[in-house]
Amino acid sequence: MTAFFQHALLAGTAIAAAAGLVGYFLVLRAQVFTGDALSHVAFTGALAALAVGVDPRFGLFAATIGVALLLGVLGRRGRPDDVAIGSVFSWILGLGVFFLTVYTTSRSAANGGAGVNVLFGSIFGLSASQAVTAAAIAAAICAIVVAIARPLLFASIDEAVAAARGVPVRLLGLGFLALAGACAAVATQAVGSLLILGLLAAPAGAAQRLTDRPYRALALSAGLAVTEMWAGLALSFAVPNVPPSFGILAAATVIYAGATISTSLPSGSASLQRP
Repeated sequence: MTAFFQHALLAGTAIAAAAGLVGYFLVLRAQVFTGDALSHVAFTGALAALAVGVDPRFGLFAATIGVALLLGVLGRRGRPDDVAIGSVFSWILGLGVFFLTVYTTSRSAANGGAGVNVLFGSIFGLSASQAVTAAAIAAAICAIVVAIARPLLFASIDEAVAAARGVPVRLLGLGFLALAGACAAVATQAVGSLLILGLLAAPAGAAQRLTDRPYRALALSAGLAVTEMWAGLALSFAVPNVPPSFGILAAATVIYAGATISTSLPSGSASLQRP
């Protein structure tokens, strides 16, 4: 096994697990649009860093976490509403166009592929130190999500009752958004900013279709995300012309479609019953 594949497997496994856990709560809390907005924020933040000549990871994390918290502050009890997201979305897209222009006219000659890597990911291009850093950040996100899963689940299902029982609903909401921002930033290295939403939403959506038990669905979402990551990396490694981000999202699409079809079909016993 080559070194670049080992680095991709290390970082990708941790990133996928984090995306599955965070994505489950994004779907449960009906905040998938937030995840979509953060994907564009990741692109803008990375381009801003590239435009001023610093490591794009600084821009990624600063922008995604900062904007995620801003969305939470603008929303009610740490939950951004669609109007706030749409307004920030438009502003971020405008900034992205500005930084893209600055980058392509002043610095792209020095690193012409960086912008493409931000858009579509570069998981096979991670060095050993970058892979370890990405895996460590993703593992920390996983640990925090697991630690707050119980109160966050309570606040997600019945916010009013959770608040009445003393659960810090607003603080939990803001903290979760910060985690979602960090997850979007680290996942950009694997699938790119354009495809983050697929890694966040597809495994969680499939898990919710396969089981209605929250903790089982949470674990299943992480497990499916890791499976999709492994399948995509293996496909790209076996067929070099297939980009890893395409392979990962193709696997996610197939699994989600399979979960949808399997839960939509009548059960075998019901289908054999006579009218």
